[in-house]
Amino acid sequence: MRIAVLYNAPRPGAAADEADVLVQVEAVAAALATGGHAVDRVPCGLDLAALVERLAAGAPELVFNLVEGLAGHDRLYAVVPSLLDALGIPYTGCSAEAVFLTTNKLLTKQRLVAAGLPTPALPARWPPAGEDEREGNGAFVAGRYILKPVWEHGSVGMADDVVVDAARREELLAALAALHERSGRDCFAEAFVAGRELNLSLLAGEVLPPAEIDFAAYPEGKPRIVGWAAKWDEGSFEYHHTPRRFDFPAADEALLAELAHLARACWRLFALAGYARVDFRVDGGGRPHILEVNTNPCLSPDAGFAAAVERAGLAYETAIARIVADVPARRSLAVPAAG
Repeated sequence: MRIAVLYNAPRPGAAADEADVLVQVEAVAAALATGGHAVDRVPCGLDLAALVERLAAGAPELVFNLVEGLAGHDRLYAVVPSLLDALGIPYTGCSAEAVFLTTNKLLTKQRLVAAGLPTPALPARWPPAGEDEREGNGAFVAGRYILKPVWEHGSVGMADDVVVDAARREELLAALAALHERSGRDCFAEAFVAGRELNLSLLAGEVLPPAEIDFAAYPEGKPRIVGWAAKWDEGSFEYHHTPRRFDFPAADEALLAELAHLARACWRLFALAGYARVDFRVDGGGRPHILEVNTNPCLSPDAGFAAAVERAGLAYETAIARIVADVPARRSLAVPAAG
């Protein structure tokens, strides 16, 4: 099969999180070639007309979609799959609708709440939705909150200072306004779940072995979060002291079963396909909370998805082949209405 590996071309001087797509391209292309496919690497940017011409010239039978945004904007994550739908070119991974719903974290949380799935309360956003509009899925309660960008993934902009304590809602809104001013991004606050952080990857609907982030080396008082430095800054304390682990005591059996159930529920709710990852926090009472649903997560060989694939006893090439094989199944699916 002739397959175009389509990816967002990193900007000159791009940070590690944006440049990482090049690592994914080479790994995926090598896996596809091993499977006997003819591979064409196709970078793209904001010039969609040029992309249409390039695809027409290459005439791929399938696009392996690695586009994570355009020109550094995750808000544009769903543009390319939408274009591929318009062109009638099959592509791997999740649909344009699923990508859009899960990239916008506010829409994700609204759907989770409507479906009765657990997610941390969201009492405020910035810019505000309007004085008479309910701000989120929970009323303000004095306590600890985490501030997040609405659109960006890869922990962009997240450092220790995004975890804040607020005694009044006005304090929380002021912190959001300051983050918005500093970053230029829309943002929101959700209740900070002080507890364990786990994630489950899914491959063609199959739940892979769960992973937990180990914060044991973090000093007292340091927020236990996986921020930008933990993912991308190889010289940072966080990068070297947030290992993932796959070994769990027998006492966690019921919790892991519940997490797998919730991950499958997210797969169905958002009509996911190919591959995905669901991130959780588990509070002191052992109750899980869904943080994010990640469509088309990083496929770099050293990333969490590849680690889960290896833990499941699968070769990386086998996982890539299963992602390709799952494309026809998605075409008959539609994202169900919330309600």
